[in-house]
Amino acid sequence: MLTEAPSVERAIARLMGGDDIARLHAAPIGERDGRVVLAMLDPRDWASADEASLIVGRPVTPVAIAEPAFRALVQREYGTTAAAMAASLGEGGDDEIMANLESIEAEDLHRMAEQPSLINLVNLLILEAIRLGASDVHVEPFERDLKVKYRIDGVLVEQQPPPKRLQPAITSRIKIMAGMNIAERYAPQDGHITLRFDGRKIDIRVSTAPTIYGESIVMRVLDKQSLQLDLETLGMRKTDRDEVDRLIAIPHGMVLVTGPTGSGKTTSLYAALSKLYDPRKKIITIEDPVEYELEGVNQIPVNPKRGLSFASGLRSILRQDPDVVMVGEIRDGETAEIAVRAAMTGHLILSTLHTNDAASAIGRMLDMGIEPFLLASVLEAVIAQRLGRRLARAYAMPHRPTEGELQRLTAEERAMFANATGEAIDSHDAGDAVFKGRIGFYEVMTVTRAMRAAIGERMNAQQLLETAASSHITMRRDGLLKAAQGLTTVGEVLRATQDSGTDMMLGGDAAGDDR
Repeated sequence: MLTEAPSVERAIARLMGGDDIARLHAAPIGERDGRVVLAMLDPRDWASADEASLIVGRPVTPVAIAEPAFRALVQREYGTTAAAMAASLGEGGDDEIMANLESIEAEDLHRMAEQPSLINLVNLLILEAIRLGASDVHVEPFERDLKVKYRIDGVLVEQQPPPKRLQPAITSRIKIMAGMNIAERYAPQDGHITLRFDGRKIDIRVSTAPTIYGESIVMRVLDKQSLQLDLETLGMRKTDRDEVDRLIAIPHGMVLVTGPTGSGKTTSLYAALSKLYDPRKKIITIEDPVEYELEGVNQIPVNPKRGLSFASGLRSILRQDPDVVMVGEIRDGETAEIAVRAAMTGHLILSTLHTNDAASAIGRMLDMGIEPFLLASVLEAVIAQRLGRRLARAYAMPHRPTEGELQRLTAEERAMFANATGEAIDSHDAGDAVFKGRIGFYEVMTVTRAMRAAIGERMNAQQLLETAASSHITMRRDGLLKAAQGLTTVGEVLRATQDSGTDMMLGGDAAGDDR
């Protein structure tokens, strides 16, 4: 069995296309005795071997290859397949006419989007994103360009752009796959794509928005197999994990997870629910949308068109005799009030809010009209979080901060990296090999007795923090501790936590305090 990706001559690599390789789990890697050597994940899959033989037009000799080596081979030899196909499809033609959506009828768009070569191109754009572990695919129209970007480890990476003249066909093909109306070009639409990749189900949420140069498309890739539902794997320190374990064991009350879009809030709640699952407990969620299916958990998708909102759904859930309820997001006062009263009547409520730090979540709930004494009585904790890029194994060591980063650290924080042996890494200029995956920076703010009194008196966020437990640390401090362990870099911590109101309110020196 091949355990490393072999080198492949370009002439051999061109014998099969990237879409066929992904579908058959087989790739040509050489020649032997007039036959094409075919690296296969399962060399006994004779049907795939026969189909590959027809594609290359010659007999094949299957050899086994380990999955990591196969993935490395495909990424290295066929990573630009979509770009190459787009370039060949874009040759010739009148860019001005083809790119002008105004002059193309819906019937023509359908015909363009159903061309086999165009279908393969869009499939490859999506499959390459999945292979690279992208969380989102962005297709952005501009005056003379159609840009394609993959969000990998939280950062957008621009790909080789397809020709502008393919914009109508690519846009229409994606909308057809997502079940959207391709004739509607001037209003936002939402859709959904389901496909199978490497034997597993991939869900893709699609969103379009009209711009002055056409429709911008974002595809959110939801790959359940890549979902990490373990708080330790997500990067939470043991002290915080122990506190979360205590919180989810409480029979009733409310725990909020807060942070901006894309900070991993839902993943953290899923991890908590997975740990909390017990056949003796009834667990129900209401989400918009249901991102991943959890075994043993009743999950309800919000459907505003049919009158199912977070508020109405939550009312219905409470008649289902649940023990634990997860509300995907508290967006309005009605949902907040129902959730608070449910927490008072024997339910454990888990939910998310869009605030920059833990303390601000309390003010947000009060702004929604929740009475301070009610919130003080049910709120058990607020967890704020961000995501930063994790250092790849080869770079996993404490790295010295750059000069610019040093200026943003306090004296105490700089001392944490006095013995760092790694050269300074500029996160903006670091190559793809430096980072692999993401790691969470957390702030677990447990509501103390003093904090309950402060909430009842409507104290501001800074005053609330003064009543936090002595073990409380900010997201910035948590991130810097991980950077000092060689798990990430100072630049990633500063980038991810720079909008954290907690650290800005506390000031530089307090951010390094051990509270």
